Amino acid sequence: MTEASMLAVKLKSEGVKVVQLFEGLADDQWTIEIYSEDEKWTVRNILSHLMTSERAFVKLFEAIRQGGTGVTEDFVIDRYNARQQEKTKQLSPSDLLTNYKSARKEMVVWVSEIQDADLEKIGRHPYLGRTTLREMIKMVYIHNQVHYRDLRKILR
Repeated sequence: MTEASMLAVKLKSEGVKVVQLFEGLADDQWTIEIYSEDEKWTVRNILSHLMTSERAFVKLFEAIRQGGTGVTEDFVIDRYNARQQEKTKQLSPSDLLTNYKSARKEMVVWVSEIQDADLEKIGRHPYLGRTTLREMIKMVYIHNQVHYRDLRKILR
């Protein structure tokens, strides 16, 4: 099994775990506050964030694979996340979950179809800065795990 294939398997299994968490929520749990630093984020906001991030990462990673440089140096992740929350505020939790499943499936397919040599390509990631596609893909997995852990802590 190639390294890219192994990463795709991890992304797929981790995505199933995230979906199961969200599918198991009661209606009143979607408004529970999880983060309250600058902006208050509820369970629903986190699913929106995971979905929009996943969509953006597939596009970003493919652009880097094709020789692009990644995000610009002046990219501000908090501003991007706020815009995405605004764009998705009218979507129901069910719609967000459907879109997340689709985005994760697209990510898994993309990762499973790249060559291991592509994992060495370097670009600018919104959080990691300049790094390899390998590390960016691993960060997708870690990113979901961090939010999953935070959700589980509050939703026990």
